Amino acid sequence: MTTQAVTTTPAPETAPAAVPAPFSPGTARRLAAVERTAYGVAGAVGVAGPLLGNGYVHAGVIAAGAGTLWRLWALTRSADHGRLLASSQRALPALALSGCYTAALIAPGTSWWEIAAPLTAAALAGIAAPLTRSRFVRHSAENLPAVIEDQGAALARQQQEVPADPFLAGIADMWAASPATGTTALNRIQLIRPGEAPDFVALILAMPGEAVPKSLDERVIAAVFDVPVGAVELAEVEGSGPGRLAVRVAPDRARARAQQVLTPDEVLVNLWAEKVAARDGVAPGMNLVDHRISEDRIRMRVEAAESQMIRLPRLPIARALHVKDAELIMIESDGLAAGVVTVYREHPLINIREATVADLTMDADGRIILGLLHDGRPARIALYDPELGAITDIVVGAPGSGKSVTLNHIIAAERINGIVSIVADAQNGMSLPEAKGRVYHFGAGIAAVGATLAAACAVGDYREQVSAANGWGGFQINDPWPLFNISLDEINKVLSAEAEVPREFRKWVTGNIGHFQTTGRKYGGGLRFAGQSIHVADLGDAEKIRANGKNGTVWLGRVNSNLTQSMASDMVNDGTDVTPIPKHFGSAADDVEAAWEGTEVPRGPITAGRAWMFQGGRASTMRVFKAVKENRTFPGLINLYESAPIPVLTPAEDAIFKAAYAEALAAAERLLAGEDPYGDDDQEDGEGGKGKTRNAARSSAPALPRTVADRILDALAGGQLRTREIRAAVGVGEPDGPASGTVDNTLTKLAEAGRIERAGHGTWALPGASQD
Repeated sequence: MTTQAVTTTPAPETAPAAVPAPFSPGTARRLAAVERTAYGVAGAVGVAGPLLGNGYVHAGVIAAGAGTLWRLWALTRSADHGRLLASSQRALPALALSGCYTAALIAPGTSWWEIAAPLTAAALAGIAAPLTRSRFVRHSAENLPAVIEDQGAALARQQQEVPADPFLAGIADMWAASPATGTTALNRIQLIRPGEAPDFVALILAMPGEAVPKSLDERVIAAVFDVPVGAVELAEVEGSGPGRLAVRVAPDRARARAQQVLTPDEVLVNLWAEKVAARDGVAPGMNLVDHRISEDRIRMRVEAAESQMIRLPRLPIARALHVKDAELIMIESDGLAAGVVTVYREHPLINIREATVADLTMDADGRIILGLLHDGRPARIALYDPELGAITDIVVGAPGSGKSVTLNHIIAAERINGIVSIVADAQNGMSLPEAKGRVYHFGAGIAAVGATLAAACAVGDYREQVSAANGWGGFQINDPWPLFNISLDEINKVLSAEAEVPREFRKWVTGNIGHFQTTGRKYGGGLRFAGQSIHVADLGDAEKIRANGKNGTVWLGRVNSNLTQSMASDMVNDGTDVTPIPKHFGSAADDVEAAWEGTEVPRGPITAGRAWMFQGGRASTMRVFKAVKENRTFPGLINLYESAPIPVLTPAEDAIFKAAYAEALAAAERLLAGEDPYGDDDQEDGEGGKGKTRNAARSSAPALPRTVADRILDALAGGQLRTREIRAAVGVGEPDGPASGTVDNTLTKLAEAGRIERAGHGTWALPGASQD
C-alpha cells in the first residue's frame, strides 16, 4: 500500500496595517443618548407627518429613505466589506421609519398600524443605537484579515512543530483518486495501533441525501488500497442511516490470522460469516447464532437478520462450506426466521435397521414409525387422525427407490392396528406380492383398480345412508364400523397421460376418486395413491387432493428433478430447498476426480428407501426401515403382516363390497376390451319390461360411461333417425362429446356388424325397425 506526503506553506512574514480604535466607553454612552433622542423625534414625525398634509415634509422623508437605499446599493460594489457591514447597520433606522411614513401616505384613512409601526421602529432603533455601535462592527471587520493571518501563521507553526501523518494523508489521497469510490469521502481515518501502520479504520460518507453505493463492497475497497479482500471489513454505523459505513482495512491483522492456528470453532464461524452470511455470500443476512461440533457432525443454528425471511439454499451452502457431497447437508427451517443446518462426516442413513411390531403400532395420535430422520429421530406418519378422521397419502418413487417396501410397511401396520386394508395393484399384483392374501382385499390389474374404487364407494355410500338415518354427524373408529384405507399402487398406469386405457375408463376412475373424497373419507375411508410418477393434476379433483395430501403424508422417493420440483411446489411452504435424491450414496466429486485420473470409482450403496417426506407443508428427509429380500420376497415384511389377524369389514359391508366389486370388475374388463361394459344380456325389471344395468357399483358413484356405440343404439331405440339427428343425440359439439367423424365411423362399423341398418339415404334404424 503506497502513500503520498502532504506539504505545507509557511505563513507570511509581514504584519497587517494598524486600524483606528473605536470610541471610548464614555463617548459611546453620550453619542448613544443623543442618537436615541433623535429616534424619538423621528418616531413622532412618522406618526404625525402623514396627517399634516405638508408636501415638503413628505418629500423630505421619502427622499431620505431613497437616498439611503441608493447609497447601500453603491457600496455593494466595493471590496471593503467592513464598510458595507457598518453602513448596513446604520441604514436600518432610516429605512424603517421612511418605509412606515411612505406606507401611511399610500394607505387611505388612518389605521392603528400607522401609529404603532413608526413608534415601534423608533423604539427598536433606540435600543440598538446602530449609529454608535456600527463603529465597533467596522473596527472588528477591518481587523478580520489580520486575525485570519495570525491564525494561519499559528497553524503553520504548529504544523512545522507536529507534522501531519503522511500515511493517513496518503490513504485519503488514494480514496479520492480512485474512480471506484465515486462521490463518497473517507473521513475520520485512524490507525488501529497508533503510530503503527498499515491497519486503520475510517468512515465512508456519501453525499448529503445519498446512500453509500452497494457496489462499494469489500472487493472494491481492497482494490483501492491494494490489500487482500479478507483484510477489509464493513459494518453499519449504529444510529446512522445508509449514508455512513464503517470500514476496517487491516492487512497485518489478516496476515496474522492466516498464520495462526485457528480452532475448529473459529474456522467454522469465519467461514460462515465470509462465504454465507456476508453481503456477497450465498445467503446474505443468514447469521450463525450457535453451533455444535461433534465427531460425526456439525450442527449450526441460523437466524435471519431483521426484516428478512429465512432462506437456506442447500446446494450453494454446500459449495460455500467446501462440502463435496451435498447429500451430507441436511437443512430444516420454520419457514420464518430460524433454521438448523447439519453437516455429516458420512451419510447418516446408509445403515438402517429393520422395523419391529412396536415401530408399526399406532400411538395416541394415530401415527406409526416408518423409518428414521437423518439425525436418528423417528420418522412418523399417520394412519388415522383422531381430529380429521381418515386421511389421504401419496407415495411416489421410481423403480428401485423403495416405494414398494414403503407401501408394504404401511399396509402391514394397518393390519397390526386393526385397520381394514383394501389394496389394488395396477401392475397385475407384481408390485406388492407380499400383500396378496394378507389383506382384506387385493385386486390385481388395471380393471381391478376401477372396480376396487367402485366397491369402496358403495361401502362409503352405505355408511352415509346409515349415518343419516341415525343422525350421526361423523365417523368414530370401530363404532360401529372399522377404519378402512384404500391403497392404489401403480396408479400412473391408469391416470397418466401415457396410460394406454380408454378415455372413458380414465374418466370413470377419476370420477370415483372425486366421489370417494367427498363421501368415503367422511365415514372412515382413507385413500392412498402410489406410483412411479404422479402429478397432482392427474388425480381427479386436484385441489381437493392437494388439500387432503397436506393433511396426510407425501412420500417422495427418487424421481426425476421435474417431478421433484412440481411436488415440492404443491406440498411445501416452509422454504426448504428440496433437491432430487441420487440413485447411490456417494459424492459426485469422486466421479469427477476419476474422470480426471482415468480411473473407475466403485458405486456406493443404493439409496432405496431415501425420501423427502412432506407433512403439513413442511419437508424432512428420511429413510424407510430396511427390508431384506430372499427368494424374490421380503420374509421380514411377511412376518410383520402375519403378526396380527386380518381385519375385515362388517358382514353387511362385506356383502356390499363383494357384490359391487364383482359387477364393476366384469364391466370394467369389457370396457377395457372395447366392448359394451354392461353386456348384451337384457335384465327384466319389476314391470316385465327390459333394461340394462346402469350402475356397476350399485352406488351413487359415477357409473361406467357409455361408449359411442351404446349411445347410438340408445338413440335409435326410439325409432329411425338421420345422421345429423344421431350426432346431436350422442353429444357432438358438447365439451365432452365425440367428434362427428367418430360418430360416422361408428355408424359404419355397427352397420357392418349387423347391429343397425340403413333405412334410407342418411337415415339409420335398428334391424327390423325400418320395416315397421
